[in-house]
Amino acid sequence: MRALPRLMVAPNGARRGKADHPALPVTLPEIVETARACHKAGADGLHLHLRDADGRHLLDAGAYREALEELRRAVLGMAVQVTTEAAGCYTPPHQRDVALGSGADLVSVALREMAAEEAEAPGFYAACAERGIAVQHILYDAEDFDLLARLVPEGLRDAAGLQLIFVLGRYSDGQESDARDLARFLERLAAREAPADWALCAFGRAETACLRAAHAAGGKLRVGFENSLWHADGKAARDNAERVREVVEVCGLG
Repeated sequence: MRALPRLMVAPNGARRGKADHPALPVTLPEIVETARACHKAGADGLHLHLRDADGRHLLDAGAYREALEELRRAVLGMAVQVTTEAAGCYTPPHQRDVALGSGADLVSVALREMAAEEAEAPGFYAACAERGIAVQHILYDAEDFDLLARLVPEGLRDAAGLQLIFVLGRYSDGQESDARDLARFLERLAAREAPADWALCAFGRAETACLRAAHAAGGKLRVGFENSLWHADGKAARDNAERVREVVEVCGLG
């Protein structure tokens, strides 16, 4: 299966729009142009969210296939991971069907969302593995490692290269992250016998500091307007590519 890219950009997410930042991409042409700019700035992966004609969060296998075809043609060598985020709009059966039918080889899936239909989760993860789809499991706090143990079949859960992403600040006051919260994830990670392929994303103005800490700990990174609009100095970024450039420079990824 494809490994996680070193630096993934998440340029829009499910909730923000032009009112939050005029450079946030909403349409597919805008997403493609953002992908080009971020790839040039140093991102080797894209975390893909799509929107419908009214700008609302969209999980649709056909729309994903169209977007993936366009992105693969427009940005050669950039890995594309599709989201299965419910965002209050979709149920686990729909999320599972989209993950399996989108044509993507990288998908992100929140353990907390799959836990809503716990009995179905192991079969879903096994089906992804059989089709060569790498699932990046989303953990919002260190206790989500317990969900990982319950939902993911043992052979997949304990395999080397298990893909994880640790999310800082999603449920904190004001969605502001703190790099010190990474320690709890790393403690649970250290208890694994096999190495994991892990990354970090962080909400709010401390995004850069959190990504620097993750890089120092050996993790991969996800940056972008889904999580933060701000540079380390507190100034709003001009666009996603500018956020990528700052993280590349701060973490020495050039």
